Amino acid sequence: MPIKRYGTVQTGAGGKTLPFARAVEADGWLYVSGQVAMEDGEIIDGNIIAQTHKTIANVLEILEEAGYGVEHVVRVGVWLDDPRDFWTFNKIYQEYFGEHPPARACVQSSMMVDCKVEIDCVAYKKKDA
Repeated sequence: MPIKRYGTVQTGAGGKTLPFARAVEADGWLYVSGQVAMEDGEIIDGNIIAQTHKTIANVLEILEEAGYGVEHVVRVGVWLDDPRDFWTFNKIYQEYFGEHPPARACVQSSMMVDCKVEIDCVAYKKKDA
């Protein structure tokens, strides 16, 4: 099965070209690169609530573009800048993934860009033979 890449030409903060695909699909597996609360190449202003909604929206947009939904997500990785945001983040996260909870890891991490949260995921959908 061929490998399909989504969003290979994209820009990040400051209009810099990012050297990776937004997602890569192979044999029914979709690997979504880490997403942040970015809009038009810049991180949005806002607290953990606004940034979590925007970050998840960015992940969902990529899933949809590739023909996947939250029900296909098998694993999520979460990086939080501030561990005090954990419970607020979880409340919002559950709004999106509550009916289809994937496996998940969540850690505190210094971010490469000025954001409060980053999320990546792996999804699987059996392909028609």
